[in-house]
Amino acid sequence: MGFFEKLQLSAATVANIEWEITPDLAFCTFSAKGLREGLDKTGARVCYFFIDNWGDEPKLYLMERGTRYVNILAEIKAPLVMLTACITNQGSTPASRGNYPIDSILKEWLLAEVVAPEESPFLLPVIADNGAAEDQGEPLPPLGKSGYNGDKVVLPVEPATLTDDQLDQLIRQENFYDGLRNPHGLFSNALADPGDGRTVVDERTGIMWQRGGLDLCSSSSMKRRIEQLQAEGFADYHDWRLPTLAEAMSLMQAEPNSKGLHLHLCFSQEQPFIFVAARRKPTGYWFVDYARGRAYWSSGTVPGGFARLCRRVG
Repeated sequence: MGFFEKLQLSAATVANIEWEITPDLAFCTFSAKGLREGLDKTGARVCYFFIDNWGDEPKLYLMERGTRYVNILAEIKAPLVMLTACITNQGSTPASRGNYPIDSILKEWLLAEVVAPEESPFLLPVIADNGAAEDQGEPLPPLGKSGYNGDKVVLPVEPATLTDDQLDQLIRQENFYDGLRNPHGLFSNALADPGDGRTVVDERTGIMWQRGGLDLCSSSSMKRRIEQLQAEGFADYHDWRLPTLAEAMSLMQAEPNSKGLHLHLCFSQEQPFIFVAARRKPTGYWFVDYARGRAYWSSGTVPGGFARLCRRVG
């Protein structure tokens, strides 16, 4: 069985590896306006390898990427020493968080040990169940029936610029869970169903959330999408906005759900990490990553992400 036959490729994906694509180049290619509009017409998707160093140790993945499509096809169990060397050879340290392109040494190893062989013990395909409806858990109680009788927890609503120390202080102050900064944190929600099938309300914070959200795009494109959604009146409301960092962290749960996200099951799995209304000082943007259970920052050069919008209801 060939390399690609072991993987669940979409029909629009070209069955070859784009060896020269880096994580940054992939984002630019599939999010920049001119390129994106051309690709939208073809629906083209490509595959490339990259190193994910957001966890306890670096991992090597095969990504399938399109203009509005991001999918991990497989994890490759490459030698840890090889992944660490690839990161350090790019001028970073093993503790540096981020996504990294592969180097020539890793490429040669992949060709010999993963791509060429009929069977490779290093290839671990991620098998998606595309026929099953997304699990949203048990039905939520209706508004006013969540059982929460305490005072509202008032979280910051204004966009902010935060240093690393200020973020640490915020997370500890509100006792938000963050796998790195506050692994024993616990912020309880009181989620209720307004009955529209599209939103959920946390009666503890007085925030209404989208159950789903907006697709992956750049920060400038996201701004335009939010303006369009406000004009259209999503769920009959016109005041949707990006959450503040505190608001987004208030949804973070200590244990991942059955979809692999640190969120209540009622929320869609299609927005694993989201934009928030917060910049980082001295540079970059803050994001909240529900897949890894933490807040992180990314360069301001080509920031991209998903979004789950919110609005205040009380």
